[in-house]
Amino acid sequence: MRLSVLDLVPVRSDQTTSDALASTVRLAQTADELGYTRYWVAEHHNMPAVAATSPPVVLAYLAAQTAQIRLGSGGVMLPNHAPLAVAEQFALLEAAAPGRIDMGIGRAPGSDPVTSMALRGAAGRDDSDIENFPQYLDDVAALMSTTGVEVALRGRPERYVLKATPHASGEPRVWLLGSSLYSAHLAAAKGLPYVFAHHFSGQGTEEALATYRSEFRPSDLAAEPVTFMTVNASVAPTREEALDLMLPNLHMMAFLRTGQPLRALDLVEDAKLLDLTPQQQAVVASGLERAIVGTPTEAADQVRALARRFDVDEVMVNAVGSAVRGVDPRTAPAREQTLQLLAKELF
Repeated sequence: MRLSVLDLVPVRSDQTTSDALASTVRLAQTADELGYTRYWVAEHHNMPAVAATSPPVVLAYLAAQTAQIRLGSGGVMLPNHAPLAVAEQFALLEAAAPGRIDMGIGRAPGSDPVTSMALRGAAGRDDSDIENFPQYLDDVAALMSTTGVEVALRGRPERYVLKATPHASGEPRVWLLGSSLYSAHLAAAKGLPYVFAHHFSGQGTEEALATYRSEFRPSDLAAEPVTFMTVNASVAPTREEALDLMLPNLHMMAFLRTGQPLRALDLVEDAKLLDLTPQQQAVVASGLERAIVGTPTEAADQVRALARRFDVDEVMVNAVGSAVRGVDPRTAPAREQTLQLLAKELF
């Protein structure tokens, strides 16, 4: 079984953004050394607990400090950006780390409405860009190709060749990300590899993957359905420790789902002191139900069961463990431990 890593570059209450990035570098290097397949970073904005605002910037930073693991976006939220800008960024990443770059693309804004408006306004985007998402997918792939795209300006007879990079020798692999049937239908229609965000939306995973497989049309990008799924994970020597380390992340999702003000990820000691509302407790219970959590043996069994249930041969884990007070803020020992313990059991 292949294992991969998703990273939102979480920011704990004891960390600065610089600290969070330093711990992400250590985590990526750990995944690289252990033999994980790929390491993806997400795009989120204006969230106190998430520093992953610009996947291309983080990926360039990680490419210079890792050796063989594939690096990718999980994902770039395409309606926030001009397709050419995204294509240029990933074409350069592919040139810098040939054969190691994945471009995961999503349709969601990855932010609150105010931040989304600011992002799209600055880039000349609006809500119509969500409607144009299928065309933008095609545009990005074509712009990164070795031949580029022919374009013409309105009212002019001349045609121009537009390329993301002057002389591409390879292209990033394009993946479509989603958490709904919309993305499953679209990925199948375009013949794209597809990843379901099970870590974020545990509802509809089975139906989305079945829809994608049944409707898939072969393309130049994939001859047959290619898919895997993401899942939150916390692994420790004891199940109690694994649960404690995951608690701050579960609380963060409970606050998000119930419209409460967000904050940096709590340390374990602070999370254990919180009193949650019944609604928030329900969110926590739901998150635990679909997560990988426990001892190494328990966690490995859960990963295997998840892969069998959804018929995937690769699982991408989002190591969500927080930390206890006194840990070096430039490290994330709980997240590293999760990768190390899973690797011992599954590789």
